[in-house]
Formats: sequence, C-alpha cells, structure tokens
Amino acid sequence: MHKGRIVFAAALATIGLGLSACGSEQKPPAAPAPPAPSTPAASAPASDNAEAAPVEGDITAPGTKLKLGERAVLPFEYTKQKKGTIAITVTAIEKGSESDMAAFGEKAKGMTPYFIKMKVENVGGTDLAHASLKLNGVLEGGSGTGVVLIGDIPGKCDNETAPAKFTTTGASYETCSLSASKDKPVTAAEFDEGDTYQDGPVVWTS
Repeated sequence: MHKGRIVFAAALATIGLGLSACGSEQKPPAAPAPPAPSTPAASAPASDNAEAAPVEGDITAPGTKLKLGERAVLPFEYTKQKKGTIAITVTAIEKGSESDMAAFGEKAKGMTPYFIKMKVENVGGTDLAHASLKLNGVLEGGSGTGVVLIGDIPGKCDNETAPAKFTTTGASYETCSLSASKDKPVTAAEFDEGDTYQDGPVVWTS
C-alpha cells in the first residue's frame, strides 16, 4: 500500500492513494401417402436451433433509484479500447472508523470512511479485463461528500480491478469503493460515469 496524499482544491478535497435445438423430429408416415406438396414440419423457433447471442437485458435508465442488493445494467467505458455493458449490484455500505484513515495523514483527521461494496458482472461479453470501476458516496440528504478518494483500505475496502478472465458474458468479481465524510453519514452510492449519467446518476440507497 502506497503512502496516501491529500490535495485541497477550492471546496473539493481530493484524497489520492496510488495503486491501482432443439427442433422436433418427425416420424415418417406409417404408410405411403399419395403424392402431395410437402409441408414443413412444425418446429421450435430458429433461435432454438442456433447458438443465441448474449442477451444484455434492459439498460438501467439515468436517474434510477435502487435499494442495496438491486442490480443495474449499465454501459461502461474504461478506455477507448475497453467498452461494454456491465451489471452492478451494491451489496453494502459499511461505516469504518477514523483510525482507518491513518494512512492518509494529518489532513484526514475528522474523516470517517465508508466502504461501498459491490458485485460487478460482464453482461455484454466484451474484453473488460483489468478495468477499474468506482462509485461515489452520497450523504444523507442527497448531496455529494465533497471528498474524492482513490485507493483502498486493505482488508476493509479492497479496490479490485477486473480479473484477466473478465472477458466473457457472466464473468464477475467483487470490489469496493472508498468514500468519506466529516459530518453527515454516507447513506447511498451513485454511478455517474459517461455523459448519459452525469446529470442523472443511478443511485443505491440503504
């Protein structure tokens, strides 16, 4: 774990921590029948006879409000080469203690950390290996925390990147985003990546 640093810019505090078919078979007629135009046998839809393409599901609309444990399907872009569709399920928002922030130094005094834990799934089946995802904390009352943290607190909030095998539909992993507050508690988490969700984040509340 690298040493943390804090940079204050206007009203925004930035805390940086370096790291990181089945078709049915027809039986032949029991006895020869008079010649007649052949009629196609009833069969299952063509999709049953061919490998179906991955189903991405409905994309969660901007501004959607969810509860912890509910799943959102979202467009995701990590770099110009890493684009796809993912599903996020926020499973918990846990309160830490001020002592957990010790690695960030004196400027972190008075800050209480919150651990936003989530499951991330690859829905679109594109190569998203080693991509990194972060959700932001939201204070009680709906405002932002005014603090951006990049990094983790090992053993309590491990900010994991997507594994090398995060390249196929159904692949998943678990990770954690770190948030913090000096006064009000963090009671929600939001996804606001990309132009579509900047003005209408998807929010999970406890």
